[in-house]
Amino acid sequence: MNLPNKLTLMRVILIPVYLVLWHLDFPGNNYAALAVFVVASLTDFLDGYIARKHNLVTDFGKFMDPLADKMLVLTAMTCFCAMGRFPDWALVIVMAREFAVSGLRLVAVDNGRVIAAGWSGKVKTFSTMICLSLMHFPVPGWFEWACVIVIAATTLYSGVEYFVKNKDVLNWNK
Repeated sequence: MNLPNKLTLMRVILIPVYLVLWHLDFPGNNYAALAVFVVASLTDFLDGYIARKHNLVTDFGKFMDPLADKMLVLTAMTCFCAMGRFPDWALVIVMAREFAVSGLRLVAVDNGRVIAAGWSGKVKTFSTMICLSLMHFPVPGWFEWACVIVIAATTLYSGVEYFVKNKDVLNWNK
C-alpha cells in the first residue's frame, strides 16, 4: 500500500477518534477534537499532492479519498448539528449534493466516462474544512452563520456546476 493510500486510511481511522474526543467530557475536549480534525483534513491535501506528484494514483485512492472526505466533514457537521450549531437544512444540502454528484459519477462511469474533481469541488472541500475548524472555537453566532452560509453556498455552487458541465451524461431523451 502506497503512502497516499495510507494517509487516506489514516483519515478514516481518525474519524472515530474525533467522535470520541468530541463526546468525552474533559476541559479542552473540543480543542483535542479540533486537532484531530485538522490533522485528518491535512491528510486530504497531502495524499492527493503526493499521489499526483509521484504518479501514485490508484483505483483504491480514487474511490476511498473522496469517501473519506465525505465521512470526515459529515461527521463534524452532524456533531455540530446535534448541538444546534449547524442547521439541519444545511446538512441536508451537503448530503444531497454528495449523493447527487456520486450518482452522476456512477452514470458517467457506466457510459465509459470519468468525471474528475472540479475546481469548485476542491474550493468547497477546502472552505468546508476551514469553516468547520473555525467552528470548534467559541465564535459569535453571526460567525457560525457565516460559516454555514459559506459551506452551503460553495456546496450548492459546486453541485450545480458538476451537473451543468456534465449535463450530457444524463441522457434525458432515452
